[in-house]
Amino acid sequence: KKNIEIVLLTANKNHIELLKQVKVFNVKNIIINDIKKFEQIKKLLKKKNINIYNNFESLDKILNNKKIDYTMSAISGIDGLKPTLKIIKFTKKIAIANKESIICGWSLISEKLKKYKTKFIPIDSEHFSIYSLLDNAKNENIEKIFITASGGPFNDYPLNKFKSITTKLALKHPNWSMGKKISIDSATMMNKVFEIIEAKNIFNLSYRKLSILVHP
Repeated sequence: KKNIEIVLLTANKNHIELLKQVKVFNVKNIIINDIKKFEQIKKLLKKKNINIYNNFESLDKILNNKKIDYTMSAISGIDGLKPTLKIIKFTKKIAIANKESIICGWSLISEKLKKYKTKFIPIDSEHFSIYSLLDNAKNENIEKIFITASGGPFNDYPLNKFKSITTKLALKHPNWSMGKKISIDSATMMNKVFEIIEAKNIFNLSYRKLSILVHP
């Protein structure tokens, strides 16, 4: 806390957790997207010296064309794309955990990164591992990259029983407790397909150099 100033924290609805962090780190700027929670938090912090905003259009006002040292973009879903694009010009380094943005809008993100000379770090666990191991190696020196997968709940499931698979079975991951969307994407292996697309975009690799290795 002595050496780091947190300039801005954001949340969609979880204002309780946000308020705890505001108090611990003495944060002066917050964004709450959900309008009901925004109204609630305005009343709660009425007498506090904290700037409360409802959307990411306020970034120019909050950061006032300054370049902060580090930004973490961890908003889930495609909702993360717009704020990620908006914040790039205000930060020297951006860590992105939002795979939807990287899959759907990488050309827009990479264009902004170049324009504003912002360093990018992927922090989805698989991609941070690849990033660390590659250590700026040239693509022609890379033979193959494997992204591991547990195989999900149906890895050893008999094919003749696939017609009777239920949602409940698909949500029962053998290793992890995750949200419904990610659990279903894991059961269908779609999550690994997303990670392959993400790796191709981030590291500018051809698909033939990327493989999924099922390893329960």
